[in-house]
This record gives sequence, structure tokens and C-alpha cells, in this order.
Amino acid sequence: MTDTSSSDALALRATASGFDAVRGKLPVAGDPDHPLDNVAVALQLSNLGSLLTELADEVLHRAAEQRREGHTASAIMGFAAAVRPACEAASALGAVARRLSARDQAGHLDDGAADDGYDQLVMGNALGIADKALRETSEGLRAAAETISPSSARVEAARSRSTTAVPSPTPPASAVPSAAPPGRTVRGR
Repeated sequence: MTDTSSSDALALRATASGFDAVRGKLPVAGDPDHPLDNVAVALQLSNLGSLLTELADEVLHRAAEQRREGHTASAIMGFAAAVRPACEAASALGAVARRLSARDQAGHLDDGAADDGYDQLVMGNALGIADKALRETSEGLRAAAETISPSSARVEAARSRSTTAVPSPTPPASAVPSAAPPGRTVRGR
């Protein structure tokens, strides 16, 4: 059986970066320079859907190959645990897309000023939920990666228990000459 802890940790971190990328491109409700539109929201929803598929595939692949390849249970649990907040983010983005579609379909037949403020509030809240859920997803994936890969503290502790001589981390003795006896002058070279 092969130890795949390094590749599992790398896969968890790479997937976390994918969720961070979607989070970084989330639209902002009420931004006059970049008004919300269906295409931007749908694109992020599509990207998030692809990441959800990747999560499910990672769980499936690692679970099916666990005995033969040695994938860690922590990696499987990390990918599986990320599904819930990722789905929460997708649901929130879906709510924004639905609200935008309903607003576009209505065609603004009336003034709609009161509805527009309400729409902005609802969509802003949904985007906030998506942002928080995406952050939770990536943080959970990174935390799972940390449980798999040894931290520098654990590596240092293992080195200190090693039977191989390790250079001392203390600096070499000072190069300053010792004090000269009274009445005697010391000159540097």
C-alpha cells in the first residue's frame, strides 16, 4: 500500500484554492460600477457546480481506492465535509439568480423603487451567505490538509528525537575578545 498523504493534502489545498477563486469573483449587491446581472451570477454558479462535482469525484475516487492506494480517511472526510457549505453557497447563488430573473422578467413595468431596494437587500444577504459558505468550505479543506501533512512543529519534534546528530541552533561563541587585564591595552588585528 502506498502512502498518499502528501498528494491528498495537495489535492485538498488545490480544491480550497478553487473555492477561494469563486469567492473572489462573487458579485457585490449595490455596486454601481458592477451592477448584478444574470450572466455574472450564472457564471459563478456554474463554476461552483463544477467544484461540487470535483468534490463528489474526490470522495468517490478516494473511497473506491482507499484500500489499494492508501488514501487517508481524513482526506475523504475533508472532501465530504466540504460538500455541505459548498451546497449552501450554491443555493444562495441560485436564489440571487432567481431574483434577478424574476426582476428581468417583470420588465420594470411600474416604478419598482420599493421593490428594487428590497431586491438589493435580499440579494445582498444571499451573496453574504454565499461568501461565508465559500470561506467555510475552503477553510475546512485546508484544515483537513493540515491534519494529513505534518506541521513544521511536528517535523521539528521528530528531528529532535532523531538519533542522527543535528547541528545546534545556538549561534557560535562571540568573536568579541575578552576584557584585558587592567593597565593593559588590547589592539585589534
